[in-house]
Amino acid sequence: MCYDIALAAKLQSVLKAIPLLKTGINPDLGFEPTYHKIGMSYPQWPVIVNNDGPTLDTFTWGPIPKMLDTAEKVKKQRQLFLNARSEKVLESGTMWNAIRHQRCLIPATGFFEYRQIPGWKNKVPYYIRSSEQDVFFIAGLWAHSNSWDVDKPARIPTFTLLTRSANTVMRQIHNGGDNAGRMPMMLTNDLAQEWLHPQLTDTAIQELLRYQLPPAGLDCWPVNSVRKVKPDDATVITPVQYEGLPALVKDVQE
Repeated sequence: MCYDIALAAKLQSVLKAIPLLKTGINPDLGFEPTYHKIGMSYPQWPVIVNNDGPTLDTFTWGPIPKMLDTAEKVKKQRQLFLNARSEKVLESGTMWNAIRHQRCLIPATGFFEYRQIPGWKNKVPYYIRSSEQDVFFIAGLWAHSNSWDVDKPARIPTFTLLTRSANTVMRQIHNGGDNAGRMPMMLTNDLAQEWLHPQLTDTAIQELLRYQLPPAGLDCWPVNSVRKVKPDDATVITPVQYEGLPALVKDVQE
């Protein structure tokens, strides 16, 4: 699953990618470009929603569903809701189906995933980005959640990031663990604007969720682990050479 993302760009870059936003950016956002945020820290992130017109504001990554009704449950299980499988959006009875009309876009400049190499003790981290645009958009869903913060008891706007089955390149990278073979639900700019349409039918949602970014639409390279404390700068995504690392096969047919 995708728990590590980057937005190393000014928010004005998001405006250029989604013209419908026009001037819909909260001037008090205070978001600073970042080369890495981990989902399990439940960071604030710029998110685009369409409430009487597309706007960009900061939401907290990680919904808190009603089933997590104690602080202890939140602590143990909240990370399970950082991502949502796109297949669940139209599955009746799921939390994601219940909020399928609360759609949002998560802007990013890249994300990180770990590759398992047979015989190697440690997985190899990769940085992955769009090969066609500096800022791209990941489909998401949003919800107001109980904060469980005694100092801030009010409900807070939160979001989850949608994932889908991986393309052939991402299957080679995200190849281990319980959720192997997944990637973020990356959208083209045109599809991203469709995802925000307030009158989107279930049929149209299903059609959008069928989209899979082709392997040629990705650039990726190995980096140092992002799970270790380091400066939040370009060194986070600097390419690293791993001796004996098998090359990715870029022309595998689906």
